[in-house]
Amino acid sequence: MAELKNITLKHLLIAGKKQIGLKFYPDKVLNALVKGLPAIKWSEEFGMPYVINTKKNTDLIFSTFRGVAWVNCNHFFGKAQVELNEKAPEIDYYRSRKLTTGYRTCPEEFLRKLEIRKYSLNTARSYIAHFEKFINHYKGKQLLDISENDIRNYLSHLVKRQFSDSYINLAINSIKFYYEVVMSMPNRFYSVERPIKQERLPVVRGRNGGLDMINCTQNLKHRCIIKLLYSAGLRRSELLNLKLADIESDRMLIKVKNGKGKKDRYTLLSKGLLDELRRYYKKYRPKKYLFEGNEGARYSASSVAKIVARSARLAKIKKPVTPHMLRHSFATHLLEQGVDLRYIQTLLGHNSSRTTEIYTHVAVNGLRSIENLLD
Repeated sequence: MAELKNITLKHLLIAGKKQIGLKFYPDKVLNALVKGLPAIKWSEEFGMPYVINTKKNTDLIFSTFRGVAWVNCNHFFGKAQVELNEKAPEIDYYRSRKLTTGYRTCPEEFLRKLEIRKYSLNTARSYIAHFEKFINHYKGKQLLDISENDIRNYLSHLVKRQFSDSYINLAINSIKFYYEVVMSMPNRFYSVERPIKQERLPVVRGRNGGLDMINCTQNLKHRCIIKLLYSAGLRRSELLNLKLADIESDRMLIKVKNGKGKKDRYTLLSKGLLDELRRYYKKYRPKKYLFEGNEGARYSASSVAKIVARSARLAKIKKPVTPHMLRHSFATHLLEQGVDLRYIQTLLGHNSSRTTEIYTHVAVNGLRSIENLLD
């Protein structure tokens, strides 16, 4: 039996209309079948033939190539979205805010899609801010008239202004979100390149530094926060979302719900920390979240950052310390104790072991055993 050929469907926008691009290696059989499609045209810009995007044409493409070529739709049909957030982001502010004359705002369908897909509030805010900067850069153009070349020019503009790689990647994500998710054109801008990701080592503080921060912190609530960040490897957002029921004292575990990547996982609960959490509960009586601010609201991210920074100063740590550094220290110190990397990956909630392997570059116990050539 002859091996099936391959033809890939792409979303194109030509003269303001949605088109189906057909990408394939030159082949006599495929060329003949493509030429037989009704009203087929060639795009010099995209370097491929195309037909107008209708259900009739989509069905015709599948029937035409059935048994001859595998029709690759990975770049054409969107992936199903799994809704795992508890509620939609509260972004009504962006609908009612006061704006300067001439300022171009996100379309309503952009905001609705963020709500329907239940993106986190931070992600929603970032996407709105970046997309509005982009569309105000092209005020004179309709959104569907903006081309891949326009996007490249905008990214070049950001590079020249020396914005970080993460900033540029967020800009790309917001743009792709509109065209590919809101407008249902998956991978329309498939040839827009992203900045090459820089591989930076995580910043880690010595084990004594973490313990000194805890010992220097007298406030019971603040001590519990620092202990949780360091001994459980929590992200700041995960700490803030912890609820009373997530502390499973009978199993000596902490359940992290809806962490990064919308995943649940378990991490370690220290016996000494459990004793302090019990004293903390008796004193503060939180109602819903483990750590609450005024009137039972969830504790703020900025408050956690200030607590960590203040404790580092009291411990006479000269370099800045952030909540995420305590997570890095948790992983590195476990690795130095000989804990298997796969367990650390599970505790951190990493999808890939490659993400966790970066801690092998900052763990020093193994390096200390290597005799220097000059000694």
